[in-house]
Amino acid sequence: QDAIDRKEKRSETFKTAVHGLETPALKTEELGRRAPQWVRDNLVTMCMRCKEPFNAITRRRHHCRACGYVVCARCSDYRAELQYDGNRPNRVCQECYIFLTGHTVLEDREGKHKGILEKGAAEVSSRSLLCSSLQLLDKNGKGGTRGWFVIPQDDPLVLYIYAAPQDVRAHTSIPLLGYQVRDVPQGESRHLFQLAQSGQVFTFVADTEELKRRWMRAVARAAAGITDPEEEEEDA
Repeated sequence: QDAIDRKEKRSETFKTAVHGLETPALKTEELGRRAPQWVRDNLVTMCMRCKEPFNAITRRRHHCRACGYVVCARCSDYRAELQYDGNRPNRVCQECYIFLTGHTVLEDREGKHKGILEKGAAEVSSRSLLCSSLQLLDKNGKGGTRGWFVIPQDDPLVLYIYAAPQDVRAHTSIPLLGYQVRDVPQGESRHLFQLAQSGQVFTFVADTEELKRRWMRAVARAAAGITDPEEEEEDA
């Protein structure tokens, strides 16, 4: 029953939000009865269960045949009969194995405390003030890291940075309070803006000028500590 309760709670966050598109998710009672829509490999950089990063040699990507999550070999080392596949045994993740079979496993990660960065990108993006793909440049401004950036509604003073829009853990975060937002004119080719505080400078590249302006407004409000929606309407 505990496994069922946990699964029902998790099913509420099975939908994804990537560039305004949602992936249809199976309801809890449909697990094993209907084929899931798989999460695309290029939307995640880490296992959606244990949060360990994928690599080409020791940690390959697999799909759970019940829920469609992208998981590592260790987290998908389970077999369960799936009704939609003629009750044949299929590779499933630990969560679906517990739900479908009623069996328990020796290792249970549910008891671990969820850290500040361990908020799934899709879940946070669906309840965000602003989220999109951006590029964070390195100190010399010639290269950088492209990722998925989110300011959550329930944590509106922090910028979370994910490597991909379906990752289940952010790799870093930036507390925005007190930062100054700077415009960096670059013409039509690059849309840059900066965050600066006490000698620390972050330079970001947006895909469009409109997106850049939206991020500058959102970050400026967070830097000023403005979190009240009513204040946002008055500001607009």
